[in-house]
Amino acid sequence: MKRSTKGSVKELVKRSVKRSARFLMVAACLVIMGLLALDHPAGQVQAGSGQPSKPLIIRVGHFPNITHAQALVGFADGTFARALGPGVRIDRKVFNAGPSEIEALLAGEIDLGYIGPVPAINGFVRSRGGLKIVAGATNGGTVLVAREGSGIRNLKGLAGKTVAVPQFGNTQDISLRRLLEAAGLKTVNRGGNVTVLQVENPDIFMLFLRKELDAALVPEPWGSRLTKEAGGKLLLDWKEIWRGGNYSTAVVIVRTEFLKKHRDLVEKWLRAHVELTGRIAADRAKYESTINSEIKVLTGKLLPPDLVSSAMARIVPTYDPVSDSIAEFVTISQANGYLPEKPDLARLLELGILNRILKEKGFAPVK
Repeated sequence: MKRSTKGSVKELVKRSVKRSARFLMVAACLVIMGLLALDHPAGQVQAGSGQPSKPLIIRVGHFPNITHAQALVGFADGTFARALGPGVRIDRKVFNAGPSEIEALLAGEIDLGYIGPVPAINGFVRSRGGLKIVAGATNGGTVLVAREGSGIRNLKGLAGKTVAVPQFGNTQDISLRRLLEAAGLKTVNRGGNVTVLQVENPDIFMLFLRKELDAALVPEPWGSRLTKEAGGKLLLDWKEIWRGGNYSTAVVIVRTEFLKKHRDLVEKWLRAHVELTGRIAADRAKYESTINSEIKVLTGKLLPPDLVSSAMARIVPTYDPVSDSIAEFVTISQANGYLPEKPDLARLLELGILNRILKEKGFAPVK
């Protein structure tokens, strides 16, 4: 009986040792797996290797402006994230003017952006083809506002006055210079008497309130803000600025290198962009609150609903970059010394992906 008990104890000890060894081996494996999981995001595993890999990243820039409506709605409701899928991470960066976004593109800090056509042209020339316009985004959406008490009643009234634009060399600046030329006026630096200042949109608003500016040519929602909150008077509405409103105000631009390496991602983005354009154009009022909420996320301030409605009524969501207007922007930019040479528009505009998407949907291609 004792021998049996001893045998049982010895057997139990052996079994216990074996179980402990197995437990330690399993535990060690779990620890190693846990450490690997810390280094690599779950779900990102290279096929056939069993080793986790980093997700693809697309870095995107845009403005907190209503003229970038597709970007605002697409980020707010997750359209872009769904289109790209779980294996792609979107890094978002917000800008307030085109030239600063172009600097980020040229420095390789972002890959794709929503931007005015004139900075896009300048970036294309500076990079010697390193950037491409792949779609339009909005037309119109730019207004000329005079400060109350400035005495300005028409374009001729800008003589001897100070007018602001968000940034030199951007789309609003070039539009203003075209208007001045049409009215027979010149800027001070070209021997005339119209002073043009480079002032960021929020500061234009403050200078209007202080009566330190006479007029400004700005994109929405700033035009509506100047007229509804800063006592400004609408001098030229969006359709009166140029071409009855059929001029490009925002386009989608991408780094050429990124387009070559990740054409599939650009195509997925443009599919989402075309979808968003159709939805917003079909029912602008439906997306006003979404756009306003997203502007608050980016700027910390919710705009009055009537102001958003006013701004939305002045833009035309589109995927067509209106190449004729871009060609005219090139001519005006050259005449004002912003371009050292005339770019090849055939190389600037890369519309093959967009037109393939449009053809699949039964839509007419863009020029």
